Parts: sequence; structure tokens; C-alpha cells
Amino acid sequence: MAKMWAGVTAGDTDPAADDFNSSIRFDQRMFRQDITGSIAHAEMLAAKGILSQSDCEALTDGLAGILEDLESGKLKIDGSAEDIHMFVEQVLTERIGDTGKKLHTARSRNDQVALDLRMYLRDESDEIAALIRGILKVLADLAEQHTETIMPGYTHLQRAQPVSFGHYMMAYAMMLLRDLDRLRDCRRRMNISPIGCCALAGTTYDTDRRMEAERLGFDGICLNSMDGVSDRDFAAELLSTLSILMMHLSRLSEELILWASWEFRFISFSNAYTTGSSIMPQKRNADMAELIRGKTGRVYGDLIGLLTTLKGLPLAYNKDMQEDKEGVFDACDTVKMCLGILTPMLATMTVNKENMLHAAQSGFINATDLADWLVKKGMPFRSAYKISGQLVRLCIENGTVLEALPLETYRQYSEFFDEELYQAIDLKTCMEKRISEGGTSVASVEKQIAFVRKELET
Repeated sequence: MAKMWAGVTAGDTDPAADDFNSSIRFDQRMFRQDITGSIAHAEMLAAKGILSQSDCEALTDGLAGILEDLESGKLKIDGSAEDIHMFVEQVLTERIGDTGKKLHTARSRNDQVALDLRMYLRDESDEIAALIRGILKVLADLAEQHTETIMPGYTHLQRAQPVSFGHYMMAYAMMLLRDLDRLRDCRRRMNISPIGCCALAGTTYDTDRRMEAERLGFDGICLNSMDGVSDRDFAAELLSTLSILMMHLSRLSEELILWASWEFRFISFSNAYTTGSSIMPQKRNADMAELIRGKTGRVYGDLIGLLTTLKGLPLAYNKDMQEDKEGVFDACDTVKMCLGILTPMLATMTVNKENMLHAAQSGFINATDLADWLVKKGMPFRSAYKISGQLVRLCIENGTVLEALPLETYRQYSEFFDEELYQAIDLKTCMEKRISEGGTSVASVEKQIAFVRKELET
């Protein structure tokens, strides 16, 4: 394909240099945004009298035809083209003649590529937001089903206090709500149009940048033309947001991997989301969750790669900025893939209530409640803490639990003990007593679920 920029040079570059310079293999995915942006640009030029109405109609009809043919597969993208922008312009010129050469009036590839990338990532952000909303709905449904399912809560991976499985699911829902909010906020800053900044200094033509931005669904325009063509912090911010999202998905995946192990047996995955071993017939591996955990590092790498590319660039546009796309495209693809697998995996997993309850009962996670009960009877907390610890040690030595110790044994440690203590240290009671806002009681978790569902309706 001929070089559209041939002029002062003949455009005769070495084939290896052409291949090294080309971005068509990855930026071709922006063909819809490129054509949509070009249609709006032609309409703006006509509205300002820079193009005739007949030229505008020829350009917009030609561009619409190219878009239709690309989407239907009738037209194939030429892999020898330098980039998607040059490919579209070349095909347009072949189809409608010299009028096609007028399309690039009052713009540069510098602001064109910045426009396409913002529009593309805006669409990706909306897709990712919809997927986050999908997993939030599943978490809310799970929480609603398990407001009374008792399990151990952990600190330092040691059994700590009783919580409900519903409460546990709501913890991840709150994380993902913040991810959704970060994504919305990132999209707001992304949704500013660079078109009309041209190469770096603007244009001598009397254009209407705001009209063009409005037609493309932007909230405003970049107010400095050098910043408009050389800024990629919207891409870096999206990568940062996606990295935090993946961190949350990885943490949840780690929990699921542990819970699905034979040592925990808190959950079991549908066969649709596990794999087997080539040598050990008993194995059901949580490979999907492990891959989500592993792919988190990939998204982190995409973020660091872009930050490193940008850190030493002088104003305004530099060819280094071609490296902005592959990483952010990869991150978007990876996040969508992970959300698309994790959501049905959660929706179809089995929650083993009895195993959760047994782990809670055998973990002495009501020891704090025992101490609190003694304090309410009038004992100083440090004394109550010591006695509770001594009783836990006694249980461990005798292979029993606090609920099974006879009252006579309790009274050997303190005369404060009476029959009421058994109700106080019952795991359901322990859970229900956490009535503070955000706690694990049924009423509190129900409020959390209601909050999440209301946010999803917003």
C-alpha cells in the first residue's frame, strides 16, 4: 500500500522498517471508532463551510460503506497498511476518488489516533462496567441465600470470629462497587475530545471542535492542543483501575482456591469450571480461579509498561506513543475474560454449609464472646481474657470445644459462670450479636445487600 505521507521523501522504506513501524496488526480493532470519528469530522468541516455539502455527503457515504463492508467481512483489512487510519483513508480515496483526500483537512494522525483510542477505551470501559455489575448481582444473590450460613472469619489465616458466608460475599461486593466507581470516574476524565488539536499547535482553519466533540458523545474538549495529542494518562488511569480490579478478583480467587481444597471443603465448583489431572484421577483442579490469580500479574505488567513508556517523553507527540495500545488492549481483554468466567463460576458453585459450620465450631472462634460475657458479669477484661485462653487450652488438650464443656468445669475457673454462658457462646448468637452497622448479623448483612442492589439500579 502506498504511503499517504510520501512527499518530502519518496516513502520508499525498507520492508523490515515498514513492519517495525506498522501498527495495523493491533490498532485495526479501532476501525469503528476511526470511521465514526471521520464521519463527524467531515460533517463539522461542511458545517463550517470548509467542505462543500456534496463533498461531505460523498465522504460520509463512502465511510459508511467501508464500515458496513468491514463489519460484514466483505472488505478485509490490508495487513501491509501502516495503520488503521491510513487504511481507511486509502480505501476511501480508491472508492470515491480525490474527494477522499479532503477528509484529512484540519486534522493530523496525532489527534486522530488520540481520538480513536479515547473512543475505543470508552466503549471498553462500558463493557467492563456491565460485567462488574453482573458479578455484583451474583454476589448479592449468594449473600441473600447465606445470611445465616455460619463460617469462620480469619485474620492471619487463623480462625478468628464467626461470620456468615453472606457477610463474606458482601466484603467482595463492596470492593467491586469501588472498582465500578473508579471506572466511572476514569471514564469521565477519558471522555474529553482531542480532535482538532492537529499535530500539536491547532489549525489555521476556522473549525468547531466543540460541535465535533458533541457529535461523538464527548463531554468537552482538550483545552491545550499539545496536551491533547501527547497525553495518555487516561490510558494509564484505566490500567491502574483495572489493576486494582484484578487485585480484588485475585484475592477472591485465592479464597475460592483454598475453600475448594480438601483441607477446607467449604465450596465445590461445577465440573464446568474445573479440570482434571493427566496422572491423578481423583483431582478436580480450580484452574479457572488459578488463571485469574495468574493473569493479575499480566495486567500489572501492562500498567508498568505504559508508565515506563511515558515517563521520559518530551512534548508533544512521539512515536513511542504507539506503544500505548497493545498493553491497554491486552488488559481490557484480560479483565473481560476473567469477569466472564468468574461470574458463572460463582453462580454455579455449591456452598457446603455443614463443613463451614464444623470449621467454625472447632476453631474456638467464640472465645472472644466468652471473655465479653465475663466482662459483662463484672470481671476486668484482662482477667476474662486469661480465663478464656485457659479454657481454650483445656479444650485443645481434651479434644473438645467450649460449647461442650460442663458447667462444673467452667466454675472451677470462675464463679461468674452460670447456665446463661451457653447461650452467649452459641455461634449463631455470637454472629447475631454483631449488630453494629457493617457487621455480620443477619439484619446488617441484609442492609448491605440492599445497598448493593440499590447501587446496581443507579
